This record gives sequence, structure tokens and C-alpha cells, in this order.
Amino acid sequence: MLIMFQIEQAGPDAVLIRFGEQINTDLVPVIRAATKRLHKELQEEIRGLVPSYTTLMLCYDPRKNDFPGIQDKIQQHLSNLNTNHAEMGKLIEIPVWYHPDVGPDLHHVADFHQISIDEVIQRHSDTIYQIFAIGFAPGFAYMGNVSNQLATPRLKTPRPNVVAGSVAIADQQTAVYPINTPGGWNILGRTTMKMFDRQSPKLCPVLPGDRVQFIPVSKAEFLLAGGQLE
Repeated sequence: MLIMFQIEQAGPDAVLIRFGEQINTDLVPVIRAATKRLHKELQEEIRGLVPSYTTLMLCYDPRKNDFPGIQDKIQQHLSNLNTNHAEMGKLIEIPVWYHPDVGPDLHHVADFHQISIDEVIQRHSDTIYQIFAIGFAPGFAYMGNVSNQLATPRLKTPRPNVVAGSVAIADQQTAVYPINTPGGWNILGRTTMKMFDRQSPKLCPVLPGDRVQFIPVSKAEFLLAGGQLE
């Protein structure tokens, strides 16, 4: 399938490539493939690529290109991009201890859907999520889609501090808080996986286009892996 896209100027040194208007998991491999193609073909002329839900932002060196020039090159490199066999992102398993001690909103989510906490855990961990974008905080990966049977609105009043590693949902998205930060998502549990590591060459273990499945673990397994309780 050949991809459809529009190119918009987004500033003196950036363009926005739009692949759709609505969030759709089918766009994830398309944007991933476009990102890889443009990085391969234009890496000497661009400063960065920022994939998101329905768009890809390309920042370029204005000393080497202007908007019409970079627009022509994008058209050239993406016009024949076939995504029928687009490479799937890697599947990453994230261990999670789901428990009210580290998931203070488990009861709220269960009550909201009139189900048990065990059912909340099962529904959250049964799904393989796509990573749409990384933002808000370094390593904060927006993942979806959370099923309608689990989707829960964000908190009316955000917490002043959410502990790094907290696994949470808001509406049809889920994420892991990579650092201690204020936040208003519903916290279900905690992981020991570092989503942002200044000492690692990759900084973040996941990328847009990757897939994630949350794996329930026991308290003992959580603590053995280095998990900490306040």
C-alpha cells in the first residue's frame, strides 16, 4: 500500500508531514517506515525527526535547504514507499507489580467499571500496546489503545508527585512515568524498568512504533529486581 501524506511548513527550519487526522494504530508502522526512510536518505541534511500520533516532524538545516527544496525531497523519497511489508517495532515486555501499595488508583478504576481489581490487572496486561509518541517528560511513551472496558478519565486533580516507574492509564492511553513528576493519570502499579537513563547511550529503551506488553509480577519479584517502596 502506497502511503498518503501532506507536507506543511512548521517554521523556518521544520516541516510537518501529516499522514492522517485521527489516531489510528494502523498509522504506527506507516510513520515508522517513513521515519526510517527519511533518516536513511536525508541524514546529512536534517537535524532531527520527531514521530507522533498522526504526523512526523522533520527539522532541517536551512543552510542546506529551503522549504520548497526539502518538500521536493520528501515527496521523492516517500512517494514510492510501500508499507505492505512494513517492519513491526520490537515487542518489549515490562514487568509490573500491580497492587494498591504502588497502584493507588486500582480501586478507583475497578469501581469505575464495576469490576474487580484482578479484572483490571488482566485487562491492562492482556493487551499489546503500540507506542505512538514520546514526550511530556524524557522517556514518557504514550501507548494505546487501552480497551473501552478499561479506559478511565484522568484524575480531576493531578498529584503533585508521581514516583518514577508508576504504570498508569488515562482514557485510552497508558504509560510509565520515567521520572518523579506531577501527573494526573490513574496509577495501577509500578515497574523496575528504567524508561529514561542518562547513563545509557539510547537514553530510552523504547521508540515510537515499538510494542509493549505489561507482565504482572509478584511483590517478591518486584523487590528482587530492585523495586523500592516509599
